[in-house]
Amino acid sequence: MKDWRDRLEEFPKVPLGFFPTPLHRLEGISNDYSVNLYCKRDDLTGFAFGGNKIRKLEFLLADAKKKNADTIISVGALQSNFCRMLAAAAVVSGFEVHLVLGGEEPDKKTGNLLVDEIVGAKIHYLDTDKWDEWEAKSLEIADALTAKGKRVYPLPAGGSTVIGALGYVEGFMEIMEDCRKHGVDFHYIMHASSSAGTQAGLVVGKTLTGWPGKIIGIGVAKTEGILSDEVYRLATETGKLFGVEIKKSDVIVDNSYMGASYGSKTPECQECIKYFARREGIFLDNVYSGKAAVGVLDYARRGKFKASENVLFLHTGGNIELFE
Repeated sequence: MKDWRDRLEEFPKVPLGFFPTPLHRLEGISNDYSVNLYCKRDDLTGFAFGGNKIRKLEFLLADAKKKNADTIISVGALQSNFCRMLAAAAVVSGFEVHLVLGGEEPDKKTGNLLVDEIVGAKIHYLDTDKWDEWEAKSLEIADALTAKGKRVYPLPAGGSTVIGALGYVEGFMEIMEDCRKHGVDFHYIMHASSSAGTQAGLVVGKTLTGWPGKIIGIGVAKTEGILSDEVYRLATETGKLFGVEIKKSDVIVDNSYMGASYGSKTPECQECIKYFARREGIFLDNVYSGKAAVGVLDYARRGKFKASENVLFLHTGGNIELFE
């Protein structure tokens, strides 16, 4: 069988991001918490305010082009980071873009929603927070567009498909190269997990390389059991592309820091945002990266990391939410 790196290169990509993204030690926080904490700066991918989703979109938009699509439709919350990056990347790549966003149209558009409008995405508002209703509306619109002669490429929330997950199979390869470059071995990778694609790709990367550490997804959107099952399913399907089987035990999700619901602003997260900004000059958001950072610090506080262990916080971006 082909080497998995050669297999990954068989999938086309649209170059959008600026890679590799920086990786550096968080000196101040490491000293405060007696932990060896590093940060992988996927908030600095460079395209449309940056963020992790561009890794997925490089593969997804190439697949859409390969399938001769001219229109892309997806779904998300009003301030969806994925929809913001999809809208910009797809328009630049020559696609018409439709977004089904959960919520009422606001009088004034801010944050991600403002970017969606600036780049020319066609926005369809749906006043519900139920993901399945967003998806149903998306399919309805896709059918109508198809009837008008459009060649539609539909995407689920977060772009979390097998093709999208390849972005973080490749992202994991980049982290392993960072390890060699910096002379550090990580024992943990922690990040915000919501629609399964990022974590699934990382888990596949772990399996392919035999990396012995733990990947911990801090759940921010769905119940722990549902998210864990979705990550495992997507990782399993993605792994089949490379001929590997995924262990269920490699999928670790911790929902302890989500708060009442997706997008809820917790006091712990708000304090963590201020702390990271004042200690490291790094800005987080209330929905994703901030809650993941709360988890990282709480693990350190509770002694879950040994003094000899190195921890990587994957900053997935989203800080445009601060300007909502």
